[in-house]
Amino acid sequence: MKKPFNIFRYFSLTAIICSLIGSLLLFYIGAWKTYNAIKIMFFDYIPEGDVGLHFTNNATIYIMKALDSFLIALALFIFAYGVYTLFISNKNNNKNNGVLKWIHIQNLGHLKKILAEVIIIILFVIFLELVIENIHNLEWSFLIIPISVLLLGFGLKILKLDEEEH
Repeated sequence: MKKPFNIFRYFSLTAIICSLIGSLLLFYIGAWKTYNAIKIMFFDYIPEGDVGLHFTNNATIYIMKALDSFLIALALFIFAYGVYTLFISNKNNNKNNGVLKWIHIQNLGHLKKILAEVIIIILFVIFLELVIENIHNLEWSFLIIPISVLLLGFGLKILKLDEEEH
């Protein structure tokens, strides 16, 4: 009876491969946005539709967007590694096996904790990006994102995903 389940676990390779491809794509997008920020800052490049902003503001916005892309790419990478560790790898999960301590996935709860933390950071970066883009036109509706960050953090506290496992 175990054999079908052992074979079925290899279907998770789909999630792993697609997450890695998405991660690579977002690393490329982040690098492209950083390249555009350099062009804006040093070569007076003006992207379409950004005529009204000062070039340093545009460069800052592009750097923030690059940071956002890199964070999502890292989240996809961590997800792919976590799924591989939990479902494909037959190695003993108690050993570190040369992997950095923070990315060592012991169980599904630990993977969820890491991904939740990355999502909170991504939302924080999106909020900063929104504030920088609209610094002269701030509205009360912009507070939705930091309130969401607080609620997600509170939810993590309630679920006790933030506690270290012993």
